[in-house]
Amino acid sequence: MGFFPTPGTGGGFPGFPGGPGVPGGPGFPGGFPGTPEGAPGGVQAPTAPPPQFVPQMSTTTFAIDPGGIRRCLFRNTYIWLNNGEQFWFFPVFVGRNSVAGFRWFGFFWAYFGIDLNRIRSFTCF
Repeated sequence: MGFFPTPGTGGGFPGFPGGPGVPGGPGFPGGFPGTPEGAPGGVQAPTAPPPQFVPQMSTTTFAIDPGGIRRCLFRNTYIWLNNGEQFWFFPVFVGRNSVAGFRWFGFFWAYFGIDLNRIRSFTCF
C-alpha cells in the first residue's frame, strides 16, 4: 500500500512539489502534464517492462536505509516487502524514510511510494 495523501487533504509527496491547488497535488485533477497520476513533473515511467525473471532474495537482510537503496535509482529493482508481497520497482526518489517510483503491475507501470521500514529486501540490476 502506498502512502500518498488522500485528495483534498493537503500535502504532496516528500521532496516534490504538490499541494492543494498546485498541479500534481491533491485536489488538482490529472497530475502533471505528460506524467502518470501523482508522478512529479518531468518523471516518466520506464518505456519497457522489467525483466521476466524473479531474482533470488538475499539471505543476509539488514535494515533498509536510504543510502542502500539510493544506488538503485533509475534501475530495475526487485522488492520484497515484510508482508510477503514482491514486485518489480523503478525508483526515482529516495527520502529519509521512503522511496517512490514506478511499480510494475503485470501489464503497466504505476507511480508508487512506500516506507522503507516496510521493505524486507531488494536487489537492483
